[in-house]
Order: sequence, then structure tokens, then C-alpha cells
Amino acid sequence: MSRKLRMGMIGGGTGSFIGDVHRKAASIDGMIDLVCGAFSSSAEKSITSGKALYLNEDRCYGSFEEMIQKEKELPEDVRMDFVAIVTPNHMHFPPAKMALENGFNVVCDKPMTLTLDEAVELEKIVEKSGKLFALTHNYTGNSLVKQAKAMVDNGDLGNIRKIQVQYLQGWLSTAVEGTDNKQAAWRVDPKRSGIGGALGDIGTHAENLVEYITGLKIEELAADLGRFGDGRVLDDDGNVLIRMENGAKGTMSFSQIALGEENNLAIKVYGEKGSLEWHQENPNQLITHWLNDPVKVYTPNGNSLYPEALAVSRIPAGHPEGYLEAFATIYKNFATHLLAVLNGETIENPDYPTAKDGVRGMQFIYASVESDKNNAAWTKLS
Repeated sequence: MSRKLRMGMIGGGTGSFIGDVHRKAASIDGMIDLVCGAFSSSAEKSITSGKALYLNEDRCYGSFEEMIQKEKELPEDVRMDFVAIVTPNHMHFPPAKMALENGFNVVCDKPMTLTLDEAVELEKIVEKSGKLFALTHNYTGNSLVKQAKAMVDNGDLGNIRKIQVQYLQGWLSTAVEGTDNKQAAWRVDPKRSGIGGALGDIGTHAENLVEYITGLKIEELAADLGRFGDGRVLDDDGNVLIRMENGAKGTMSFSQIALGEENNLAIKVYGEKGSLEWHQENPNQLITHWLNDPVKVYTPNGNSLYPEALAVSRIPAGHPEGYLEAFATIYKNFATHLLAVLNGETIENPDYPTAKDGVRGMQFIYASVESDKNNAAWTKLS
């Protein structure tokens, strides 16, 4: 089989930030075409959005139920191969479940579901369906994050002892949810966001990055969550102590009321023989320190990269690669895996976040909320 994969989209209509990001990321490597969508719960808005994306009106649907059912009825060489779900959190589980049970593969925005129970059930549905499921923890797609992981896996840093991670934003410093800002409105609403605010929105990125780079699980945590915005019931700030399964200690800080911050995601990992440091806002440098050697700085497609990092370095050294390219890596690796499956081939250990990572994220959210309720008591991730 030599063709592009056909993607459908649920959510992400006109004016959607994340929908536009998904579409751009999916298109970067030339492996995927958008062919249909249910871009809004309003049929009229969905059709308008689809037309703006140059889609045929008969493949712009008024609901995800209609889209999945009608796409299933199309010939195999026409229907979508997978669906991307880019809705608020409360609308992740229903379409993912229906798509999987009707034979469609799924790419879903994070956090995976509204509740932990949904996440556990969805993981079982994925396994039973035999279909592929990718979760867009996009920062793991950055070439230097791949380099960091490879260095840890190779033992370059020695036994990991300490981890520091942060994700700081300031866009909710004022009550923007009271304006026409739809992105803010659903994120502060527990009916649509779940039990975590900043915790679910950006805290899960920090959690995922820690476990991805180190290959270690967070065993237990102590969380102190803040709710600084007037009338907010969900956290907009948090500090978490973490204990890793190998005995390493860590600190995590996330906030959406850190005035002046934009997308300040950064991680430092300290081992016995070396340490590494990566900043999302300066993603083209991985800074490493060594016990008996000078500081070394790695760059995309630069010298001394491991194959895992070179594989996702798209352009010559010295040209910046960032957010969209990292996001595209998730789609590229998912598409490569799906094409292999369609060709009857097998890929061992495909490199993209899956439903297992989604369950871990929800366990992290629930353990943090439970810990905060008990005055930051140490709480295990179950």
C-alpha cells in the first residue's frame, strides 16, 4: 500500500486553536489528508468550517455519531482511516469509544478523558478493538526530547537522582473566562474539564515528560493546588513533590496565573554521572553537564545525536524546529504504525503516547486532587 492516510476530525471548527494545530501537524510530513469532519455540534457551523477547509459538503457532518456511521458505510477505499478528536475533555470518551467500536483508529487530545473511570474503560476498549490509539502529548515529539530519553536509556547520566519540571503560563491571570474567550470558559468548568484545571491542561504534560524522558514511573506525590481566580473551583496553580519508583526525588510546578509567562515548560534531570536540561521555549538546545567533562549542548540534526533524535530532525542543523514539528512527530509515528498495520506488517514499540499514557495522566490528576484535599499528604498513583 502506497497512499496517504485519510483523517476525519471531531471538533476543531472555525476559530479553534487546537484544531488548526492538529491539521497543520498532520500535514507536515505529507502522509495524511483531512477528508471529513464533524467540526461543531451545530450542523451549520460544521459545514461552514468544512467548506473553509475545502472539503465536500457531503462529508461535513452535524455530529460525531453521524460522521462515524456514514463513514463506516462508505467503500473502504474512500472512508476515513482514523479520526482526530480535538474537543473539550468531556467530549473525548464518547466519540473515541464509538469510533473504536466501529473499526476506526483514533488520535485524541489530552487529557484522555473526563474521568479516571472513563480512561480505564477506554484503555480496555482500545485493547479489545485491536485498533491504534494515539494521545497527543506533543512535546515528546521534539527531537531533543528524544535525545534526552535516549541518553537516559543508554545510561549516559547514570542512576537518576533528582528531577525538576515546570509548566508555567499566565493567560488566566485575569477572569478571561467571563469574556468571550471560549478556551478559558471550558477549562475552568468542571463539567467540561474534569476535576483538574491547570493540573489537567498542562500539569499532565509535565507528568508525561518526566515519565517519558526518565523511563521511570511516579510512585507517589504530595500536591498543593491553588485556586486564585475569583470564583474558580478548579485549580489554576499547583506545586507537587514527586517520588519516583527508583527512589529519585522531584519537584513539579505548574500554573496558569504566573503573570508574564507564556509556555514555560522546562525539565532538568540529574543523574550520578551527568545531568540534562531542556526548555520548550528554547527547544533547539539540550544542555548537558558531566562529572569530568565540559558542558555539551546538542541541537536538532547536530553532532553526536542518537538515531532516535536524528529520525525526527527534519531540516539541516541551525534551522529552528519547535512546537509544530514536535506535534507532527506524533502524527508521523502514528501514521507510520498505521500504514504498517494496513500492509500486514509489525512495528515493535511504536514511539507515540498511547492509552496507557492517558490512564497515567488521569491517575496523576486524581492522586494530586486527593493529596491536595488532605493537606498535601503523600498519595500513591493507582
